[in-house]
Amino acid sequence: MSKLYRLLFTIIVSLLLLSCGKADYIDTAGNSGKYSDHQGQWMIINYWAIWCKPCIEEIPELNQFAILQAGKVILFAVDFDQNQGEKLKENSQKLGIEFPVLTSDPAEILGFEHPKVLPTTLIFNPEGKLERTLIGPQTVQSLQQAINR
Repeated sequence: MSKLYRLLFTIIVSLLLLSCGKADYIDTAGNSGKYSDHQGQWMIINYWAIWCKPCIEEIPELNQFAILQAGKVILFAVDFDQNQGEKLKENSQKLGIEFPVLTSDPAEILGFEHPKVLPTTLIFNPEGKLERTLIGPQTVQSLQQAINR
């Protein structure tokens, strides 16, 4: 009987491990997940750089928007220059970004081209489809309008 229990246990554990796929993203706080986990809510991805003045100017607006829309919208920040590790954390802290900063560019996974200009903000609808690409600094009002269309 114990061999049967061990076999069943091994099969169950194996099935559970197979169902736990690799995460699509990790943020600078160590949180990870799949983009599909956010279906049913708007997802916004904002590209920034430490040297981009309009990016610096829009960060307080993005922070406020993230707070106002918590639970309805997920907002991610992406470093245009693709810095990693401590440099990424340092730069995002200098800018005062208070919402999740991704450690890698989601362009390939989500099927869009890496932006050519900054700031660029991508709006994904609750079904996970790219609905709009906004160029230039955004405000709480412009983001509200983008998700209320």
